[in-house]
Amino acid sequence: MNPKVSVVIPLYNAEKFLVPCVESLVAQTLRECEFIFINDGSSDGSQQIIERFCKQDSRIRLINQNNQGVSMARNKGLEAAAGEYVGFVDADDYIDADMYETFYHAAKQEDYDVVITNFESELEGLKVVTSYPFPVDTRLTREYIEREILTYFLKSDQLNAVWNKLYKRKLIIDNDVKFPEKMALGEDGMFNMKFFVHAQTVTYKNYRGYHYREVEGSATRNILEKDYFRKALEVYVRDISDITFNYIDPVKTKELRAIKFIRSVMANIYVYLNPTNKLSFSKRLKYVTQMITNPYVKEALPLFYHHEYRYLGRNEKVMANLIRRKSTLGLYLCTMYSRFRSKSF
Repeated sequence: MNPKVSVVIPLYNAEKFLVPCVESLVAQTLRECEFIFINDGSSDGSQQIIERFCKQDSRIRLINQNNQGVSMARNKGLEAAAGEYVGFVDADDYIDADMYETFYHAAKQEDYDVVITNFESELEGLKVVTSYPFPVDTRLTREYIEREILTYFLKSDQLNAVWNKLYKRKLIIDNDVKFPEKMALGEDGMFNMKFFVHAQTVTYKNYRGYHYREVEGSATRNILEKDYFRKALEVYVRDISDITFNYIDPVKTKELRAIKFIRSVMANIYVYLNPTNKLSFSKRLKYVTQMITNPYVKEALPLFYHHEYRYLGRNEKVMANLIRRKSTLGLYLCTMYSRFRSKSF
């Protein structure tokens, strides 16, 4: 009998948090799951940990490959998956015991193509819940997907994650939906857009069972090795003509992508002006100066102002104005004040 849910877990040097992750998987109340670990050339003890768990639980599978990146690892997992639905987990995160039972029962209620839920992020002891402005426990049809969900992908990174969703595997197979190869950032978003272009029905649950752990040295935190602005710029200028958005006006598409790009710039400014990272102060200021003087930022900023400025909070408005004035020092003072207020509260 095929499993109800296949869970794909890319694995690369994750031994520090791997055991809690695996334990949260095997504790799932939905027993008809398979857990496919794709070891992407780990050099630590990750492979040995999974091999031990394989002996204890037949639902755990391990596939080893040379280091090819997270997209190739996930694609390998999709090829191996046999479940009716597919989910994804990162090896340094963990999930609640009822997560896949909640996912699966929601999906089967009306044979949904995909289920979306909230998730919880944990960073340096702080926990933040990410939720979405979609109707809860409702049958969202093709018209809503085109009008609201696909446009949300264009204007925001918040929905990009694959691990807070459950996908119908047949839709992935029939439409050859894969993660893009050789893409350092934004691969989740591209996979989702390719999937949702073909999805006919979606449901959103106000449930959080996924716990995302941002750890020092992870892909989202290691700014010494990751040029995040360059990657955000690549997402902004990337050709997405292979994804059919013929129901979204091209001008509107450009506006939404500009909003997403400037929000990425603002987030990067906070990251690079964080005094706790290992870059020197002068290098951090130089990097931010390069960001805010980039011609693509100059191009996108007026579109961001026109459509988003009235919705911004006071601090975000100050930040947007400082970017427009190209004031690196002002941005530094703004981020310091914001952190001081956050600590005070």
